[in-house]
Amino acid sequence: MARRHHLLLLPLFLAVAAGAASEQGYGESSAVFIDGVSHRYLRNQQGDDQDTSMSLNEVSAAVSVLLGFAPPTSLPTRSSSQLNKVLLPNPFHRPRAVFLLQIDGSHASADRFISEANSSFKTRIERANSAAPGLTDKDELVVIHSDESLDVVSGSDYLDNEFSNLANWLEGSYHKSSGKLVVPLESGNSLTLLLDKEEDLKFASNLVSLRKTVERGIQVHEDFSGVVSPAELLVCHFTGLKGLEDKYGSTELVGQRTEVVRKAFTKAFESLQGAYKGKIVGLVVSTKEASPFLGSIVDAPSSLRISRQLEEASQLNATIASVILVRKSLAWITGIILLVSTLIGVSVIYRRLTLVCLLMNMPLTRDTLLYSNVKID
Repeated sequence: MARRHHLLLLPLFLAVAAGAASEQGYGESSAVFIDGVSHRYLRNQQGDDQDTSMSLNEVSAAVSVLLGFAPPTSLPTRSSSQLNKVLLPNPFHRPRAVFLLQIDGSHASADRFISEANSSFKTRIERANSAAPGLTDKDELVVIHSDESLDVVSGSDYLDNEFSNLANWLEGSYHKSSGKLVVPLESGNSLTLLLDKEEDLKFASNLVSLRKTVERGIQVHEDFSGVVSPAELLVCHFTGLKGLEDKYGSTELVGQRTEVVRKAFTKAFESLQGAYKGKIVGLVVSTKEASPFLGSIVDAPSSLRISRQLEEASQLNATIASVILVRKSLAWITGIILLVSTLIGVSVIYRRLTLVCLLMNMPLTRDTLLYSNVKID
């Protein structure tokens, strides 16, 4: 599948975030910011901050700051104080990369989807009435989003290959003949997905999209590495849990799927941590009901500018490679010339020293004195 890149402005993110908290009556949401191991960008959450609540505007502003952009100038004092509770104060130490995962239709808190190995900052998300001002037109970022249009044609080789790769990624197995995807759980049990069922197929397709988002993000990051350093926002919208809890209730089946999502997110974030050398922050948003929180982030096409940047980066890489080749060639040629000159100089010095030694060892006769240009009276 061809890789798609989108260069968008953060106001889209802010506007969509506000839409999720409008008067349409969406359920309460929770969020958790996840720090890496090698780099710290978040404050340690104190005991009295465990019941923290933030508006969607404040969450969006926090994402903006993590991406390296200035927060909106109209941000209220209270909101600035909230950001100060979440983020470390050093403005020159930002990851400029965020991995954002929204999970719809889950009654579980967002902090259930993180690993205990990472430090985090948990918060409830309150409703917001309006979006905070966005960035200017010159502030750009790369948005890599999940492709939810997975080809689900039964029996297709493409689909079988994707599910096989997913099973290997999750350390499970995929049985093509029976259409079963088996994923081991930390509890020692395993979850078996029957891909001929609509709910299981949708759940597995969401997992495939999450994995492909991570792969695409790593590839884009490597394409820009060493040339330009844009802000990068990886977005994944997981809807595979939506409706399961309403259909089955809080059963073991739903809990197992939640554990698989947690496992997939943990593996994805670990891969991104390695590729980005720790300079990335994760954000998980969990909503009880379907929400357009990320809705139109992937709908505004602007691939031309990102393609141009990639082309310019490629041309710059080629230019740099040519310059390096010329410099190496000149260095080798200069080294060879110096080596030959040194050998010639050593040879001349050796011959002269040999001649001096011979002259010094000659017997003092009339002929040798004449040979040495000594004037004889």
